[in-house]
Amino acid sequence: MSAIPLRQRSSATDRRVAFATIIGTTIEWYDFFIYANAAGLVFAKLFFEPAGNDIALLISFASVGLSFLFRPLGAFLAGHFGDRLGRRAMLVLTLILMGAATTLIGVLPTYETAGIVAPILLLLLRILQGISAGGEWGGAVLMAVEHAPRSKRGLFGSFPQLGVPLGMLLASGVLSLMSGVISPGDAFVEWGWRVPFLLSFVLIIVGFIVRRSVEESPVFAEIATRKQQTRVPIVELFKKHWLLVILAALVFAGNNAAGYMTTGGYILSYATAPKGLAMDRTQVLLAVTASAALWFVFTLIAGFLADSIGRKRTYLIGYACLMVTFFPLFWLINTGNIWAMLLGLALFSVGLGLTYGPQAALYSELFPASIRFSGVAISYAFGAIIGGAFAPTIATALVQATGTTMSVSAYLLIVALISTGAVLVIRERRGIDLGIDNQAEQEVGATIFDSRVPARSDA
Repeated sequence: MSAIPLRQRSSATDRRVAFATIIGTTIEWYDFFIYANAAGLVFAKLFFEPAGNDIALLISFASVGLSFLFRPLGAFLAGHFGDRLGRRAMLVLTLILMGAATTLIGVLPTYETAGIVAPILLLLLRILQGISAGGEWGGAVLMAVEHAPRSKRGLFGSFPQLGVPLGMLLASGVLSLMSGVISPGDAFVEWGWRVPFLLSFVLIIVGFIVRRSVEESPVFAEIATRKQQTRVPIVELFKKHWLLVILAALVFAGNNAAGYMTTGGYILSYATAPKGLAMDRTQVLLAVTASAALWFVFTLIAGFLADSIGRKRTYLIGYACLMVTFFPLFWLINTGNIWAMLLGLALFSVGLGLTYGPQAALYSELFPASIRFSGVAISYAFGAIIGGAFAPTIATALVQATGTTMSVSAYLLIVALISTGAVLVIRERRGIDLGIDNQAEQEVGATIFDSRVPARSDA
């Protein structure tokens, strides 16, 4: 058993941890998704128009994916310092970096006024968003899971996950308000799109105050007290656990590729394109907002399920739900009817939530305490590159090449099947002691390929 002193738990402490992780990740992902939605709506015209309509849209979506290439850098940096200096410090730093980049995008000149400088600055700020996102998730997850009672890690781990659909809901909701009420029509293109970016400045102040109020993870506090930090965590991670990093990344890839159909702005762009379905922009934004609310609900349900039936079973149910919706989703969207589209997105959100809610607990229980931040952050970053990084770009290119969204559905199905295979290979470790004293058990038995099965494994 771990020698970590058990702190006196209280409902107030639990609420503070939950609130801090949800608020912080919501703000981070609001910033991230504001860019993705704006890329689908206006950035092709404002920053990449000289390339021509089709190519400009591809470049705009590629700029969404560009940030993913820099997530591993953020994960490496935050993982290194998070395993050496602590989880909380990295959470505050990444929040500030994301907020600053987002706010600056809101004041950028467009190509019409600044020429080639405008898209270059846009891409540089998107890179900063990617570095921040790469480092943020691991810290938020560990603050939640390492604070949690052993029997409630799935639920506590779902709290930072809830920040993603909440961030999407907030982003699409604010954009809907700007597009449909405050700055409709041409005003949205002229200045309305900037307001959601500028709003980030206020949100960052709130997030900073909230995150500073939470004490350091008890697991890291014990590591620091004993001065048992790993000198170069990343080297240790890839030396001993490279296969586990790959498998964990693949577990996430299917969810991320599917999720970026909505969060990456692809469906928004596809449904509103003048030469395509030409659906009303505000109505589509509202439909995406409603689907984000359902995604939130099923992510929370997944947290409860992960504690009751296990992380793996929850994942497998989620991927099954997700895969059966890939084709119906686009069939319903292609009707051009907003209610049919809403139904498709609602069904789609069930699987998204069930394959996202268990992730924090699953990842945290896979990696040893001394390199856990590096392990979860880097696996998440690689999974995002494999899955969602260029999913909107790939989907756009597939439709342009084949003339049908069935090619997009087939692409998503293939990625989800790969992720399902990765889930089956990873061993259930629900309830394993996460403390530094249990490092020896944590080092072995995380996959079915490892014959050194730990005594506490239940799969």
